[in-house]
Amino acid sequence: MSENKPYVSLIIPCRNEEKFIGMCLDSVIVNDYPKDRFEVLVVDGMSKDGTREIVKGYVKEHPFIKLFDNPKKIIPSAMNIGIKNAMGEIIMKIDSHARYSEDYISKCVSFLFEYNADNVGGVIVALPRNNTTFGKAIVLSLSHPFGVGNSLFRIGSKKPIWADTVFSGCYKREVFKKIGPYDENIARSEDVLINSKLRKSGGKILLVPEIVSYYYARSNFWDFIKHNFDNGFWITYPIKFGKVLFSFRHLVPLAFISILIASLAMFFFFPIFAWLFLFILGLHCLINFYFSLKIAISKNNLGYLILMPIMFSALHTGYGLGSLWGLFKVVIPKQP
Repeated sequence: MSENKPYVSLIIPCRNEEKFIGMCLDSVIVNDYPKDRFEVLVVDGMSKDGTREIVKGYVKEHPFIKLFDNPKKIIPSAMNIGIKNAMGEIIMKIDSHARYSEDYISKCVSFLFEYNADNVGGVIVALPRNNTTFGKAIVLSLSHPFGVGNSLFRIGSKKPIWADTVFSGCYKREVFKKIGPYDENIARSEDVLINSKLRKSGGKILLVPEIVSYYYARSNFWDFIKHNFDNGFWITYPIKFGKVLFSFRHLVPLAFISILIASLAMFFFFPIFAWLFLFILGLHCLINFYFSLKIAISKNNLGYLILMPIMFSALHTGYGLGSLWGLFKVVIPKQP
């Protein structure tokens, strides 16, 4: 019976998402969870496109959908606004760039209680915004271990597994009473930070491969690079606020870029460092070519043999430079 189901509050941070917010809301509306047992809180960062008008149309048709303003325009503040106004005993973060399987809510809630977890999430299937070979190559780099390491919610898992973080997440409301709100100093990497706080408090995070969402990744190359740079930056820059978010996989691109830059700089004083530079760069190129070739063969498309090395390199370089810039901003004091 629906009255026995826990009440769920779905919070959707968004800003200028007119191309995706309708698709996201449609996928939530058709979920098999009882409509009288969940609400949808869209928290808009003062969008300048048609996002607000689209959401207002949904609000008129569906009484369980509500719209809130987010003057700070960042996701952590959107989540805090949503949690403050939420009525549910379960809090779900929903990404506006994604659509969700019809059993997404019910499976999240079911596994949350079955495993006595504090947060449950699933795997994301990355899809290209533009269905071109170029767009597909970007998606492949974001779903491959060489591209994203052991990020399980991206590369998948064969069975439910305890994880360090998950995509978006389904939380017991009591979690936020225990660990506090989202940190609004940290504009990005909010999932990594909140899950880090949760684990340090003794909380448990469960990744379930049966829970599936579909995320539309950027298909523009420069947007892809900028996004990777920003992700890298917000993994190291939070050190400024006493927050350590990174794990080993986050530091690999930083180490790669740092060694290349340092060895190249030292070459001008000690020529022997040219060998270190060439060794690291050559090793990366060799591994990159190996995985790119495997992808090209599996997809029966030699175009990937050209595109995948570019995408993997852009992913690693962008993320690594972003992480390095984050550290630079921490170490170098802001000039008056």
